[in-house]
Amino acid sequence: MNKKNLDSLPSSIEEAVKRIKDFTRVTPLEYSAYLSELSDAEVWLKLENFQVTGSFKARGAFNKVLSLSEEEIKGGCVTASSGNHGAASALAMNKLGIKGLVFVPEATSTVKVNAIKNSGCDVRFHGEDGVDTENFARDYAVKNNLTYLSPYNDFDVISGQGTCGFEIMDQLPDCDVISVSVGGGGLISGIGAYAKFSNKMIDIIGCQPTNSAVMAHSIDADEILDIESAPTLSDGTAGGIEKGA
Repeated sequence: MNKKNLDSLPSSIEEAVKRIKDFTRVTPLEYSAYLSELSDAEVWLKLENFQVTGSFKARGAFNKVLSLSEEEIKGGCVTASSGNHGAASALAMNKLGIKGLVFVPEATSTVKVNAIKNSGCDVRFHGEDGVDTENFARDYAVKNNLTYLSPYNDFDVISGQGTCGFEIMDQLPDCDVISVSVGGGGLISGIGAYAKFSNKMIDIIGCQPTNSAVMAHSIDADEILDIESAPTLSDGTAGGIEKGA
C-alpha cells in the first residue's frame, strides 16, 4: 500500500461504515473488571465474537464485495482462508448472489469447512499452510478471470476492518491504548489508521502468540520472512504472510 492510499484510509473507513451498515453489526465495547484489576488499568473488550459470522472478518469481506464492479460481480470471486475470512467472504458473496469459491489448507478442521459451506460457497483444499493456499488461490483467480478476495492484503478489506476502529473511537474516545491481535495485519492496519487519525497520541500495540509471530519477526528483519509456526491456541492469527503484503 503506497502513501497516497495510507493518507486516504481514514476517509475510506468512514465510507465503509456507511457501506456495510446493513450487513454487519456495531459490536459492544464492554468493561472487564478482571483484566482491569490484573493490569491496574481500565480495560475494555471489543466483542467481535458477536459480529456476523463470529469475527471481525465480516467487516472487510462485505466492504470488499460491496465495492466490486458489476463486471467483477458477474465474473465471480475466489478467496483463501483457514476459517473466519472464508466464512465471512462466503456469506458476503451469497448475499450479493456472487458465485464464489474458497480454497482452504489441507489441515483445515471440519468445523471450519462446514461453516464456510453453510455460508453458501464451494470449498476446495490446497496447500499445507495459509500462504501456500493464498498464493494458489490468487493464481487460480488470474487464470480463470475471477476476482481474488485477499484476507488482509487489500485496501478495501483493510478499510472494512478499520470500521472496528471507528466504533472504538466512537464508543471510548478518550482511550489511551488499543491492543490488536495480528495475523496478516489487516485489522491492525485499519484500526491503527483510524485511531491515529482521531487521536495522534494514542498507542497501538500489535499482539501475536510466541509460537506464530511471523509479522513481528518480519518487521524486525525489514522483510517478509518464511517462518514455520508452532501450534498455538490463537489459530486465527497463525501462519505466514504472502509476499508483497
